[in-house]
Amino acid sequence: MVLMTLFYRAAPLSLVILFLLAPSPGHADLFTGGETTYTITKGDSLILIAAKVGVDWQVLARENNIEPGSILKIGRVVKVNTRRIVPKVVENGIIINIPDRMLYYFIEGKLTDTFPIGLGMLDWETPTGKFTINMKEQNPTWRVPRSIQAEMAAKGESVKTLVPPGPDNPLGRFALHTSIPGILLHETIWPATAYQFRSHGCIRIPPERMEKLYPIVPVGTKGELIYEPIKIAVTAENRVLLEVHRDIYRKIPSMDTEVRARLQKRGVSSRVNWETVEKAVREKSGVVEDITL
Repeated sequence: MVLMTLFYRAAPLSLVILFLLAPSPGHADLFTGGETTYTITKGDSLILIAAKVGVDWQVLARENNIEPGSILKIGRVVKVNTRRIVPKVVENGIIINIPDRMLYYFIEGKLTDTFPIGLGMLDWETPTGKFTINMKEQNPTWRVPRSIQAEMAAKGESVKTLVPPGPDNPLGRFALHTSIPGILLHETIWPATAYQFRSHGCIRIPPERMEKLYPIVPVGTKGELIYEPIKIAVTAENRVLLEVHRDIYRKIPSMDTEVRARLQKRGVSSRVNWETVEKAVREKSGVVEDITL
């Protein structure tokens, strides 16, 4: 077993991220995140905190006995569990798992950064597939796609064709253009949407994250957008873990059937507690569950 610990500091969040490589049949499973805390600051809401830490706001509310819609007390410390199963490992490049709403960045075989992102809404799906970063742009001008212009017109809004750099530009200060037509990785001026499906297909990245990512991602970086709402892993101690997210784009006919098939394919179906499995599939909370019998 290889164990590495990375400490990340970003007020008000003090986060200890644990990277654990555990041998399992055929390959090594990689985990990231762990139990941490977040201190509520002025202007926070459950949705904004969720966007910062990458945990569903409903889970935050439930785990901390917070009534949805209640006023959050500044200075209150809330518990956060950011542990997740890394869906795909590459030597170099970017992996984005759409249901997970997370970006994973690898350099020389090491997972160097993981953070929440915003993705396309149901009627404007972010596509899957491999891509290359073919251009970097600082202080970009937003050339509004005709499809979005048509949406503006349908809503009775003023139709814009170009939005210059500035605080009202949805692309923010930094944009990474991909080889997938119309798909960018860009800073968002709406940080609370960074863990939601609210975009028109592009990938929204929180400002503090984009400030770090933009300088270190060279043109030519390879990446892939994948769609994995179900993640299964086996630890070094042979514990079976399951992480289930919403099938936001409705690509899987039956989540229950799919989970059962994947557990069987992994060769662990005889070692799991099916009541726990059914609960994880029913809730689709995105929380890693130990489903070992």
